[in-house]
Amino acid sequence: MLTRRLSLLRSSLRHHGAIAAFTTRKNYFVEYERSLASPEAFWDDAAKDIPWFKPYTQTLDTSNSPFNKWFVGGEMNTCYSAIDDHVANGRGDQVAIHYNSPMTDTKFDITYRQLLDQVSRFAGALAAQGVTKGDRVVIYMPMVPETAVAMLACARIGAIHSVVFGGFSAKELAVRIDDAKPKVVLAASCGLEPKGVIAYESLLKGALAASKHQPDRCVVLQRDQCTYKIECDRDVTWDAFVQDATPHACVPMLATDPLYILYTSGTTGKPKGVVRDHGGHNVALKWVFQHVIGLKPGDSWWAASDFGWVVGHSFIVYGPLFLGCSTVIYEGKPVGTPDAGAFWRIMAEYDVKSMFTAPTALRAIRKEDPNATHLRTMLPKLRNLRSMFVAGERGDPATIDFFMNQLNVPVVDNWWQTEIGWPVCSQVMGMNQSKPDGTESPGIKLGSASRPVPGFDVVLHNRDEPQDDPNEVKEGSILLRLPLPPGTIGRLIIPLVVCWLTNMITGCFTTLFNNEKEYVSKYMEENPGFYTTGDAGYIDPDNYVYVRSGEPLFIMSRTDDLINVAGHRLSTGAIEEVVQKDDNVAECAVVGVADNLKGQVPIALVVLKSNATGTTKEIAAAIVKKVRADIGAFVCLKDVVVVEHLPKTRSGKIVRRTIQTMADNKPFAVPATIENEAVLDDILVALQSIGYGMHQHHHDGHHHPHQHVNH
Repeated sequence: MLTRRLSLLRSSLRHHGAIAAFTTRKNYFVEYERSLASPEAFWDDAAKDIPWFKPYTQTLDTSNSPFNKWFVGGEMNTCYSAIDDHVANGRGDQVAIHYNSPMTDTKFDITYRQLLDQVSRFAGALAAQGVTKGDRVVIYMPMVPETAVAMLACARIGAIHSVVFGGFSAKELAVRIDDAKPKVVLAASCGLEPKGVIAYESLLKGALAASKHQPDRCVVLQRDQCTYKIECDRDVTWDAFVQDATPHACVPMLATDPLYILYTSGTTGKPKGVVRDHGGHNVALKWVFQHVIGLKPGDSWWAASDFGWVVGHSFIVYGPLFLGCSTVIYEGKPVGTPDAGAFWRIMAEYDVKSMFTAPTALRAIRKEDPNATHLRTMLPKLRNLRSMFVAGERGDPATIDFFMNQLNVPVVDNWWQTEIGWPVCSQVMGMNQSKPDGTESPGIKLGSASRPVPGFDVVLHNRDEPQDDPNEVKEGSILLRLPLPPGTIGRLIIPLVVCWLTNMITGCFTTLFNNEKEYVSKYMEENPGFYTTGDAGYIDPDNYVYVRSGEPLFIMSRTDDLINVAGHRLSTGAIEEVVQKDDNVAECAVVGVADNLKGQVPIALVVLKSNATGTTKEIAAAIVKKVRADIGAFVCLKDVVVVEHLPKTRSGKIVRRTIQTMADNKPFAVPATIENEAVLDDILVALQSIGYGMHQHHHDGHHHPHQHVNH
């Protein structure tokens, strides 16, 4: 069944004692229509839920569209909303952070009151260093509570934090330092991976040696597993930095003031720095956690992601703390720390009500534990789990269906982007999703990212044919009608020369593309009045969004995932969905490679489950047969290659473009975000075994075991 009716959703909620709350909440259909018809009134209501130091004078200013502003004139502070407000309202002794590190065999809790003490003292230390409103602070740290403390401390004094994934190369870190021009860099001595300790010293010092901009201070958190050598006056340990610090109060910030810069991965060019503001970000994320995630203050929540990505910002730190939840910070992996049962044990230990992860993590767990033995052992202790959210990459129906059946809760595939900051499409778990006329509404539809979330007007545009009205298009590029809701992309600019006097900014403002025109041309110019997402898809009669496909089971593909096979425009994501349905396949990647006769042909790289049956030749033949049956012989899936691992970024995304470039014998750069560069050598050997990438060179010169079948 490709469609899970609302009965599944209702039964799972009833099973967990939540059906009464579900049926008495706001109605999704009513709220969605209201958000589009009267966006200012809708978000004005949402803004009443956050503490304002000074009321805003204008809900939405569109006078300089697309650089729209929300809650103009209002004053507040992100850190106050995330911590101080809860302490002031009697929740100081509630746990704010559950920290669990299987890498160090360490776990402890931090209450809201304790978090307030740590954050205010670190904010005081930053202020004593001369960091003030508008200054940038680069944070280069792993999954430890101090990273969240640093982010919140910056917000407290009005500094703009820029978190860089711990372990990024010196070159990529240098690019971000030169771009953001931080007054202070915060780092740790190391990060920890199952394969060993990743020392940050050579990376940070290498970046600073390569960057033109030099920070005034580098503060280093020393970890027991590795010591950073303090060799100059600029460097200081974390403990010494905060030793004599005086707690600092929250600085009033305009709602439109910048909160953070988050750089995109940069795998396709210069990294783009997305700037998010204080007010809109706060309003949107608190609303999301209450209405989309469906939580309430005091609930435990876990986002199994990293601080360095947008999910880490929105779903580990800010969103759950805005609502007053307990958030889990986890330094570990879905498998190997120590086994495929890690996720379920964490969820049971902290009585997690809902969680977020990437489909890659679920596929890895299923690969190691195909019969869900670990999950079934812990299932009685997961009785309060209400839902699981997945995003960040293609959520294949087979994986989602498997875990939905095992957990007996909705597994919600949702779609968003770094630029947007929160889900565009999702099941809205905190609202009644029955139709206004009382008829039953579809719940989870496998392969779909569900309906647009209130605030987002999702439309389609077909580039192949002139269209006067995007609403008439049934399949094409996904656009979002302006104005976008609060907390999304408002600009790609940062203040490089800033003077904060009487809340006025003077000096030079520069986009991260060097000018605002390029920002507009990338996202807004092609389709005036709309934000261009770069994704493609279609919308079904129930208004469910399928991000790229021709059939309901296909999901999550960029417009540049389209290939042309003998005149047929095909989605590699569509082919992947069919390949993934094979019971022996743990995960796969399909790319289009150059072909003299047909222009392009698809090839499939597959990783098998630990309990796969049959020879690789039999498995490959079955995959080819299935693709022909489900899509058509014109697909011409000719080669299926079995590999041990697929090359991924640290956030779990398969680097398909790099695989395609390697196969086509074109020069390629190793993505800065690559998790394990050595996997690319294995992939190259596999490609060369079927006649592709013959002129590429191996990094290590070794040939690695693999099997392939040619049809």
